[in-house]
Amino acid sequence: MRHLQFRKIAFALTIVAGLAVATPASAELLFFSDAQSISIAGHRIVGDRVIVTLRGGGEMTLDSARVAKILPDEVAYPEAPAVAEGPQSVRQLPAMAALPVLIEKTAFDPIIEHASTQHGVDPRLVKAVIQVESGFQSRARSPKGAMGLMQLMPGTVREYRVGRNPYDPAKNIQAGTKHLRALLNKFELPLALAAYNAGEAAVLRFGGIPPYAETQAYVAKILALVGATATYQLQ
Repeated sequence: MRHLQFRKIAFALTIVAGLAVATPASAELLFFSDAQSISIAGHRIVGDRVIVTLRGGGEMTLDSARVAKILPDEVAYPEAPAVAEGPQSVRQLPAMAALPVLIEKTAFDPIIEHASTQHGVDPRLVKAVIQVESGFQSRARSPKGAMGLMQLMPGTVREYRVGRNPYDPAKNIQAGTKHLRALLNKFELPLALAAYNAGEAAVLRFGGIPPYAETQAYVAKILALVGATATYQLQ
């Protein structure tokens, strides 16, 4: 299958904390200038920027030159439950999500720095992936079989020849960072993160970030961790 190709450009993204308010029931499809698309909750235009509301929460700011068109999406975006009015309504409001903070120092920093330098990936990005994937728990294992700090799937373990102990921090981070680099070579940052979470096949199938709430939230959280505004020059 032919992989999606993207121009080498600087991609500016702004992520803000989601507010505890009702969202529209409708959804939209945003088409990038390279014909790729992403399902979104909505958008607004501020000057020469298009501010996109992600379906999983958070926002992404795009240069208007990157956006070809925005059309209604056939897949409905579920509306948030209404909050009851009256004296007790304040107690029923969900807690407002705080902007996540990247853990500055961990025991794995030397390994992260080494793997990041070797594969040309921002170490803060690698650390953010680890923080969201496993919370820096080296023995973490998901119900789907993902293993270790960077939650490597069995296929990834085989592809990168991790060996018999995929939970080894050095081997796990080395393989996870190499895999992330491979995805960044094919996709822009948000799509690379979506592919890391949902699989490359899902990104290719949907032609953009899959319309999965979990994946949308995953991408937004990592982008928030690496900085409220982060610009990456993809190699």
